[in-house]
Amino acid sequence: MELNKINSLVELFFEKYKEEKELTRQPFLKWLKNNDNNFLTWGQVKNNICLLSEYLTKNLSKGDRCVLLSENRPEWLIADLAIMNAGGVTVPLFTTYSEKDYEYIINDCKPKICIISNEIQFKKIEKFIPNETKVISIEKFNQNIECIETILDKNSNQEKIDIYNNYNNKIIRKDLACIIYTSGTTGNPKGVMLSHGGILSNCEGAQEILDSLVRNEKPIFLTWLPLSHSYEHTVQFVQISLGAKVYYAESLEKLLPNMVVAQPTIMTAVPRFYQNLYSKIFLNFSKQKGLKKKLIESTMYLGTKKLNKEKLNFKEKIINFLCEKLVRRKIKKQFGGKLKAFVSGGGALDQKIGEFLNSIGLPTLQGYGLTETSPVVSCNIPEKIKIETVGPPFKTNKVKIADDGEILVKGENVMLGYWNMKKETDEIIKDGWLHTGDIGEITNEGNLKITDRKKEIIVNLGGDNISPSKIENLLCLNEKIKQSFVYGDKKNYLVALIVSETDENKKEIENYLENLNKSLSLVEKVKKFKLIKEEFTIENGMLTPTLKLKRKKILKKYKDELEKLY
Repeated sequence: MELNKINSLVELFFEKYKEEKELTRQPFLKWLKNNDNNFLTWGQVKNNICLLSEYLTKNLSKGDRCVLLSENRPEWLIADLAIMNAGGVTVPLFTTYSEKDYEYIINDCKPKICIISNEIQFKKIEKFIPNETKVISIEKFNQNIECIETILDKNSNQEKIDIYNNYNNKIIRKDLACIIYTSGTTGNPKGVMLSHGGILSNCEGAQEILDSLVRNEKPIFLTWLPLSHSYEHTVQFVQISLGAKVYYAESLEKLLPNMVVAQPTIMTAVPRFYQNLYSKIFLNFSKQKGLKKKLIESTMYLGTKKLNKEKLNFKEKIINFLCEKLVRRKIKKQFGGKLKAFVSGGGALDQKIGEFLNSIGLPTLQGYGLTETSPVVSCNIPEKIKIETVGPPFKTNKVKIADDGEILVKGENVMLGYWNMKKETDEIIKDGWLHTGDIGEITNEGNLKITDRKKEIIVNLGGDNISPSKIENLLCLNEKIKQSFVYGDKKNYLVALIVSETDENKKEIENYLENLNKSLSLVEKVKKFKLIKEEFTIENGMLTPTLKLKRKKILKKYKDELEKLY
């Protein structure tokens, strides 16, 4: 399928369906929360999209917004495509937003329709929904609210639905597909307007990576990152373009047992997931003794050598063969046994974690992007992984480095602008170039390397620029440290908040910090720290829905305690 010739995300689905006749009865979507073995087939999904969009056209005009608030499940994708097919614009909401965010977004986008999954989600936004806005539920819970199940009417003869008369072929690539609100580490969320062409362009850019992974197979995806996240939202359409089978995970806590069931070939996630994975595996490794310990050490050492394209001698090749059979194969089995790649995005992945996961047989590709670029800008390519970089830019966008080091992006994938925010749009897009706010460089091999975040850089009293996230990532490599926050703007030295379960870990953390400081430059050393037990979470307002630290919120709560460390 030539993605550059597809006009809309709706057309992508229907053309894929028509292109491969055998898809009709092939399994497509399954929610692992349901215990039954039933998948929705491609044919059932197609029929449901047609029926739901036909119903929505009675309430939607072209460009009308439709809020979608639901956990990940098959109806999410069906509703998303049905909204677009009816000429509407999807506005996905995180299930973890604060009340204030829900109120702001609904007032800002003024939806004609709100699709919610169940009573739990409905209660979160009920008081903010205007009287004239129609509410539709996925699960039946209120007789006054129409339910998708009723709309689809399971008894209707769906086999007779003619897709040629049921899909909207008037949508063009420049049309608005969705408004995805950035979670915002400061202030109100901004509504990022993404076009059909922008997301299709991203899917096209991903093809080079995916072609080398799936080799004309039908891949299996396990989805757990919220579909309201721009990263996973776009991945939906990558899945469609590949004719994939998709499992929706139950929860983050059940992800590992879900992987054993789903046996995914590809998984996408944010750095926090890989950080937790590293801590769990590394803790298990540290408990091993004797021959097992030596074998694990060899696995990591030789795996890293291979990753860095260093040649193995004859003896090392034999040892690496044993490592493959006795260590890496067992690890892969714990993740379903068929994993071709983890793809990391949504933030910087620590180099040590990337090297570790790749060395033990869990291929991990780091990419880079932001909601405003639909969202991927670049990604490492299998067999050409440079772990300290985020890979080469997609061929469908251009990247250049400004004089001050800022990364600039131009292409169809760049957003149409911020909803109702012309001033903010003009500040970030100049002459067609999106100013990302990230600092980086292009390596000699053509890979993009992220070095800092423009707004988060700490400038100490000596005028040195310091990246707090780099040090925070290094701190969190210790299994006793759950989270960390580094502070020191306009100060003589850095201090940190360290989240740990108990004060009994203090001595061990002190020793770890002492060793870590030896590897850091003078200005990066953390001189003092304060242990806290309360984690930074979405619920307490310290994390964004995409698991980034809300620095201003953390500082507001802990500034006095941080200042006492000076």
